[in-house]
Amino acid sequence: MSQSVASDFIEAFKDSAPVMFGYVPLGMAFGVLFQGLGYHWLFAPLAGVMIYAGSAQFMAVGLLAAGVSYAEAFVATLVLNSRHIFYGLSVMSRYPKGGLTRWYLIFGLTDETYSLITAKPPASSGGARYFAYLTGLNQSYWVIGCALGAGLQSFFAFDSRGFEFALVALFLVLLIEQVRTMSERWLLVVALGASVLAYSLFPNQFLLVAIGLCLAVLVVRLRSGGVHG
Repeated sequence: MSQSVASDFIEAFKDSAPVMFGYVPLGMAFGVLFQGLGYHWLFAPLAGVMIYAGSAQFMAVGLLAAGVSYAEAFVATLVLNSRHIFYGLSVMSRYPKGGLTRWYLIFGLTDETYSLITAKPPASSGGARYFAYLTGLNQSYWVIGCALGAGLQSFFAFDSRGFEFALVALFLVLLIEQVRTMSERWLLVVALGASVLAYSLFPNQFLLVAIGLCLAVLVVRLRSGGVHG
C-alpha cells in the first residue's frame, strides 16, 4: 500500500470513527429484530450488504412481519429513501465521472456519509479514493453490527432496548461538526424553521416537506446571488 493510499485510508478511518460508534450498536439492534422473524442470522448482514439503508431495513422488519406484497414494500422503501434525491445530486460533482467507484459511491451514500463528505474536503489529494474508503468503512460498520446482533441473538436472547438511541447520538455529533464548519449560519435557522413548520403541517412526511422548503429557499437565494458557499 503506497503512502498516499495509506494516508487516504487513515484519514477516512479517523473521519468515520463517530459513525462506527453509531452504526455498530444500531446495526446490532436491527440484527436482533430481524432474527426475531425466524430467518437465518446470515440474512441480516446480507441485508446490510445488498440494501444498506438503516431506516429502510428497520421498516422491512415490520413489512415482512405484516406479510405485505413486494409492490407495497417497494413503494414504501422508495418514499422513505426519496430524500436522497435532494441531497445526493449536490455531491455528484465530487465523485468520479464514471466507473464502478462512482456507482458504489452512489449506492453507499447515507445521511451520515453525506454529512462527512460535505463537512470538509479531504486533507490528502486522494479525492475519489478517500470517498470510496469513507463509504466502504461506514458500510462495513453497519454490516458488522447487523452480523453481531443477529448472530448473538441466535445463540443468546438479550434485551436490546435503548440501542436505537445510538442513531440520535450519532446525528447530534454530525450536526455539531456541520455547524462548526458552516460559513453561513442562517442556513441552520432555515433548516430548523422548515423542520418545525413541516412537522406541524405534515407530521407523516415532514422530512420530505422540510427538505423541499429548504431547497426552495436555497433556489431563491441562489437566484438573488446571495449564497457563496
